[in-house]
Amino acid sequence: MDRFGQQADLVLEFPCHFPIKVAGKADPDFHNQVCAIAQKHDTTFTPDNLQAKQSSTGKFQSVTLNIQATSKEQIDAIYQDLKNCELVVWAL
Repeated sequence: MDRFGQQADLVLEFPCHFPIKVAGKADPDFHNQVCAIAQKHDTTFTPDNLQAKQSSTGKFQSVTLNIQATSKEQIDAIYQDLKNCELVVWAL
């Protein structure tokens, strides 16, 4: 959204690097599931491309996936799979 509350159109030139922030439950399988989703849609993704942080309470963790985006459809599909993952709280 822009400063007037209007939806701003994002213009991307593909292929491009695209970061996706994901927060989820502090479950040992969270990292593996998020990596599997990223690898499903970006065959160049490796866990080395993942930056992780633990919440101060230890209940949640967040990661930043740095993917190689090839299309808007690919990005939409990643977000949909992340949304469907029971361990994911949100993805931006």
